[in-house]
Amino acid sequence: LQKILILLHVTTCVIVGKTLMILFPNAMKRYILKQGEKSGMNMNPKFSYENWGPTFFSFEYLLFVLKVKWKRLEDEAYEGHPAPNTPVVTVNGEVCHLLDFMRDNRPLILNFGSCT
Repeated sequence: LQKILILLHVTTCVIVGKTLMILFPNAMKRYILKQGEKSGMNMNPKFSYENWGPTFFSFEYLLFVLKVKWKRLEDEAYEGHPAPNTPVVTVNGEVCHLLDFMRDNRPLILNFGSCT
């Protein structure tokens, strides 16, 4: 049910966005560039709206957003339910999954922090 709701929501957003890009291309360009400023993407010297702007609200864009949103459904943890087996990267750069670190029947403890 969640996947269907996400599909309907993202599809509606893409249709509305594509329609607005056709009807009001300059306004949508300003809007997308403003979003790029908020995310810091415009800080990249190789940034060019003409290279990636027209890809917004395309079919490929729709598929990518759906993939990301559906993947996030699997990463949610709920009290009393099994932990999600999310992908993690080791300090050596190896990609594995969280539950790969489980040993026998021992609890797995995650410690989050930062080094500065």
